[in-house]
Amino acid sequence: MRVVTLANHKRIVMEQIMNLLNGDFVNQLTSGISKQTGASEAETQSVVSTAIPALLGALQNNANSTQGSEGILSALASKHDGSILNNLSGFLGSSDTADGNGILKHVLGDKRGALEQAISGKTGVSSGTVSQILAMLAPIVMGYLGKQSRSKNVSDGNGLNDLLGGLLGGQSGSNILGGLLDQNGDGKLGIDDVGGLLGGFFGKK
Repeated sequence: MRVVTLANHKRIVMEQIMNLLNGDFVNQLTSGISKQTGASEAETQSVVSTAIPALLGALQNNANSTQGSEGILSALASKHDGSILNNLSGFLGSSDTADGNGILKHVLGDKRGALEQAISGKTGVSSGTVSQILAMLAPIVMGYLGKQSRSKNVSDGNGLNDLLGGLLGGQSGSNILGGLLDQNGDGKLGIDDVGGLLGGFFGKK
């Protein structure tokens, strides 16, 4: 059975997060979300560092189907073109999470609560606060993905999967999510965990 230790998983994820979020951007993101949710900046950073690869992993799972990839590409070509990153302070200063909740509903469906509980368990931040942070992060992640897709001229499902795979450091969406959802508590991500829970986690209802 192929096993990935959670320590190695965490290292890989953190390397990708540091590449994705750096310098003033991550400080602005953390500070803005902290003010809106009431979580401390340390708590916010912990959730953000865990949630972003999870959201990218969920998007990759959706992109594995033709319908899913077409839906994501359509959203990236229209509403989520990356312009949100040009006025991040304005977005973070608003309290409107309708767009983020819509994205999460589309990407996670009725599995959102399970992911929130998993992130809460890993970070020690309440699931209610995690829910708020996810709703604020979702449009930012989509905006970043939209910006990257434009710069790399991504136009089809294969290109989208390659882009998401690159952002995830070559990890599959199932492995990234599995690092959060290690069900048997043995500190390892094995085939039993991935095949058991994730086999239906983002599958068709």
